[in-house]
Amino acid sequence: MPRFDRRVPEGDNRERLVCADCGFIAYDNPKIVVGSVVADDGRVLLCRRAIDPRRGFWTLPAGYLEHDETLEEGAAREAWEEAAARIAIDGILAVFTISRLGQVQVIFRARFAVDSADTRFAAGPESLEVDLFRWDDIPWAEIAFPSVRWALNAWHTLGTAPLGAPFGNPPEDARGIRRLGEGGL
Repeated sequence: MPRFDRRVPEGDNRERLVCADCGFIAYDNPKIVVGSVVADDGRVLLCRRAIDPRRGFWTLPAGYLEHDETLEEGAAREAWEEAAARIAIDGILAVFTISRLGQVQVIFRARFAVDSADTRFAAGPESLEVDLFRWDDIPWAEIAFPSVRWALNAWHTLGTAPLGAPFGNPPEDARGIRRLGEGGL
């Protein structure tokens, strides 16, 4: 089994894991998270988490992108896994940087892939429950992560207007280092 040391490789400027035997550099780069604000008739789909972190808190259907998936395929898969929802993606709503966790989050604006009368959703294995919420009924005190709040605010700000440049981190947390509740987030 190779042994890796943490050091700055020649020609680099950051510490990396380097194989002591052959010099292979094991790059540790940010993870990509994909998800959607799924809207239906002025309501948004939220999932109450059945897993840690933040078990019991509300979030968007979102998770890590898998190998061999496009961003859109990953977001659709997450909506299916967490909310048994088939969605149609309209485009990118926001891109957030969560530097303290090494994440880049790509959040889409989406809708159910079927008519509202046929809309079906249910809790998947990672959700305790799922529901649609009007803006004033969103359980704000029980939102799981700052980026969920940011995405909901972006969705509310944009409404049904055409998508333009994606929203980003709010100025008060431009690098995504604050935890929920820090600094008014």
